[in-house]
Amino acid sequence: MDHIRKAFDEIATGYDAQREFIIPDMRQFYGVAVWAAGSPSVSPAILDVGAGTGLLSALLLEKYPSATLTLLDISDRMLAVARERFRDHPAVRFSSGDYSRVDLGGPYDLVCSALSIHHLEPGDKCRLFARIFSVLKPGGIFVNADQAEGESPYFTGKYREYWDEFLKNGPLASTESAEIRRRRDTLDKNEKLSVQIAWLHGAGFSDVDVVYKNRNFIVTVARK
Repeated sequence: MDHIRKAFDEIATGYDAQREFIIPDMRQFYGVAVWAAGSPSVSPAILDVGAGTGLLSALLLEKYPSATLTLLDISDRMLAVARERFRDHPAVRFSSGDYSRVDLGGPYDLVCSALSIHHLEPGDKCRLFARIFSVLKPGGIFVNADQAEGESPYFTGKYREYWDEFLKNGPLASTESAEIRRRRDTLDKNEKLSVQIAWLHGAGFSDVDVVYKNRNFIVTVARK
């Protein structure tokens, strides 16, 4: 995981500014994830896995102003940006570490993640889903806004063409766009959506569904 830590340390300060030019329909993508993060509690305990700069956590805090948030990420520099973002929020905590290995803490009402888990190897993804299940309270929700491989090489290629066209037509410089594609090709380890759903069921989640899909950008929800 050292290569992932290094890669995200290098882009921490400019990460948020680029998101909307990298992720198609980014606001809807994140908006659906926040909508799906339901809890009967007005002050839920929330874990953000691979929290990065805290973009998803900030949106969740708007929905649940009294929440207790734990942001877990492998990149200290990404968390430094998050610390600045939440400097006036004492109920936001920060934890640095490889979330595929470290203790997740808990129990939590909600566990959420955005654009992070796809960096893990398949076995680590599967085990993480089971570990997330174990730290959720009964009735707790896991929301994963992430990437998925196409169900066949044909669709994988079509999704890649769509994303490349989006990057090409955006405001990013050609060098930035090329660097994004390079990181995508070296760091991303996407898994089929059908496989991810099977892993969630296998972890023990009673309700699993896909609430958003735009080519390879997906939001899955699982309830314990």
